Amino acid sequence: AIEVILLLFGGMGLFDSICHSFATTGTGGYSTKQDSIAYYNSPYIEYVIGVFMFLSGINFTLLLLLFTGKLKKVSQNAELKWYVMSVILFTAFIAAVLYRTTPMGAEESFRKAFFQVASLHTSTGFVTADYMQWVPVLWGTLTVIMLIGACAGSTGGGIKVSRILILGKTLGKELKQALHPQVVAPARMDGKLLNHETIRTTNVFMAAYSFIFVGSFLLISLNGFDMVTNFTAVAATMNNIGPGLELVGPMRNFGGFADPAKLVLIFDMLAGRLEIFPMLVLFLPDTWRKF
Repeated sequence: AIEVILLLFGGMGLFDSICHSFATTGTGGYSTKQDSIAYYNSPYIEYVIGVFMFLSGINFTLLLLLFTGKLKKVSQNAELKWYVMSVILFTAFIAAVLYRTTPMGAEESFRKAFFQVASLHTSTGFVTADYMQWVPVLWGTLTVIMLIGACAGSTGGGIKVSRILILGKTLGKELKQALHPQVVAPARMDGKLLNHETIRTTNVFMAAYSFIFVGSFLLISLNGFDMVTNFTAVAATMNNIGPGLELVGPMRNFGGFADPAKLVLIFDMLAGRLEIFPMLVLFLPDTWRKF
């Protein structure tokens, strides 16, 4: 409701404001315009939607705590800290590169960087620039952002910041124990010990994610497209982003893939949205056995 009102102040019509607000908070990314948010050519609208995309990538429980004034609990959340830091660092890096390699001024470089980072980090998929025209180093940066995803408990897709954080802490724990086998080095998150079950589930998820990613990449490579297109097509579908790079970039689409490749990408979209395991369970014989 707040976003609708703010977009109305920016000159967007009521119908478009409602549609874009739903597509923002649901991190869906569908626009009523072919050129997405770039159609409006409005810095104000870009900032409004960018901020709300960023907010929609936060755990909704934390947003509830924030709105009810429980700031201490919000400020102590490790995932939120890393999410905010990630958005800031990626935005700063991309803005600096754009400022040095394009005719954009400082404000426009920051705005384009922030919007694209917020969009891909939260898996929303709105675009305000053809980032295929940017220098290649930013393509890799944007791909990494796609893979990280939003926070757990949000409407965003991707691997999720919490899983990346758990993997990092687990790696640190294993390295300490490799150096000092007799030392007990527990992994902690938000001041609490990470139990074995949480670590095991995260590792299994990443293993399943990697197997599906590699398998999908190899299968759609039979289509004959270049490696960047194939890799980011899988990344964009498994992480529920929308646009990828090259032939599936922000100004292109997935229409060029053959039907078998599209079926693979459809599976990837469903698996990514359902956190993988519910889709894999369908392939177990026991699932269909009558007891």
